[in-house]
Amino acid sequence: MSRTVVLRNTVLAIALAVSGTALAEQALTEAKVRAQLTEQGYTHINDIKFRDGVWKADARSAEGNRVDVRLDPKTGRVYPDEQVANLSEADVRARLAVAGYTNVHDVDYEDGIWNAEADDPAGRDVELKIDPRNGRVIGADKD
Repeated sequence: MSRTVVLRNTVLAIALAVSGTALAEQALTEAKVRAQLTEQGYTHINDIKFRDGVWKADARSAEGNRVDVRLDPKTGRVYPDEQVANLSEADVRARLAVAGYTNVHDVDYEDGIWNAEADDPAGRDVELKIDPRNGRVIGADKD
């Protein structure tokens, strides 16, 4: 393969990765994140950021407790940090394997969601954010 073809393919891969992250981020805007949290009873919403493939914010729950929340960038589903996981680490690993992820490691439950690192079905090294109820990948970011 010529250098030109390799360079063009590399540029295309980088553009696709960047646009994929931008599309995920744009599917839910900062204003929509704030509105979603407000609709669910959260107040004092601060530090809204798109990071690691999911939206993150600090807020107060309806009970007045300080919480860190994560939001699925596609659906807007809210994952408060005190949420209890319905899946074990073994369940998460199994769900990722079925979804085509390999070399799964550094699986941990933190801030209301499962986190893992793996190679995606295309062989890219990614950091994953996983729904604690069903094992669905809600966010992915290149590692």
